[in-house]
Amino acid sequence: MRRQSKRNPYGPFRMGIQSYSLRHFGFERALELTRELGLQWCEAFPMHFPYFAPRDQWATMQAMVKRSGVQVVAYGVVGFGADEKAARTIFEFANAMGIEVLTADPEPVSLGYLARLCEEFKIPIAIHNHGPGSRYDKIRDVEQALRGQPDWIGVCIDTGHYLRSGEDPVEVVRRFGKRVYAVHLKDVKGRTQFTLLGKGDLDTLGFLRSLKRAGFKGCLALEYEEKPEDPIADIRECLQVVQETIKRV
Repeated sequence: MRRQSKRNPYGPFRMGIQSYSLRHFGFERALELTRELGLQWCEAFPMHFPYFAPRDQWATMQAMVKRSGVQVVAYGVVGFGADEKAARTIFEFANAMGIEVLTADPEPVSLGYLARLCEEFKIPIAIHNHGPGSRYDKIRDVEQALRGQPDWIGVCIDTGHYLRSGEDPVEVVRRFGKRVYAVHLKDVKGRTQFTLLGKGDLDTLGFLRSLKRAGFKGCLALEYEEKPEDPIADIRECLQVVQETIKRV
C-alpha cells in the first residue's frame, strides 16, 4: 500500500525513518515516536524487529506494527554470506511482514543465490555502503557487485557514509538511477562528524532533485546517528530541513 496525502509535506517522497535513529527505545515506542513525528513509513533495524525471533512470535510482531499505523516497508541492514538457508529465513520474514526491500551488505559469494531468492519472493535487495574500510566503500565497489546482476539487486544510498568515503551522493543517484531502492538520509561534516541535516556537506537540494528525476519510489529514511537517548528535537529539525528543501525541488 502506498497511500500519499495530497497535503504530503514531503512532496513526491515516502518520508520515513530508519529505526536505528530511535535505537534507545523499544520498537513499539519507536513506532509511536515515528507517528508523533508525522511519519507513516519506516525502515526497521533488525535488533529492533528481529527476523531471528521464533516464528510463533511473528504474528504478534506483525500485529504490533499494524496497531502503530506505521508501515515497515524496508528492513536492514542485513548481512548475507554463504548460507542460503539462513538467507531464506530473512526473506520469509520480510515476506510475512509485507516488507518491500531489504537493505543489505552481501558477501560476493551470496550474490548468485540472492538473485534467485529475490525473484522467488519478489523482494529486491539494496546494497548498502558503510563508509571507509567497508566492503562497499566506493561507488565503483557497488558497480562491480551489480555487474551482470538482474534488477532485483539494487542500491541503498547512505548519504552520510558516502560523504565519509569522499563520494558525492548526487553522483551516486546519477550512476544508479532506477536501481536506487532505498535511502538512508543523513549529513556529515568534514568526512568525520555526523550532524544535523543541512549543517554538513550534503547537497540536500541536489540530492532530492536527483531522486525525483530518477523516479525514486522507496522509503526516504532519515537516519540520525547522534544523541540516541534524546534524539527527537534534532530529528524534528532534520525533518523541517527536508520539508523546506522539497519546496524548491
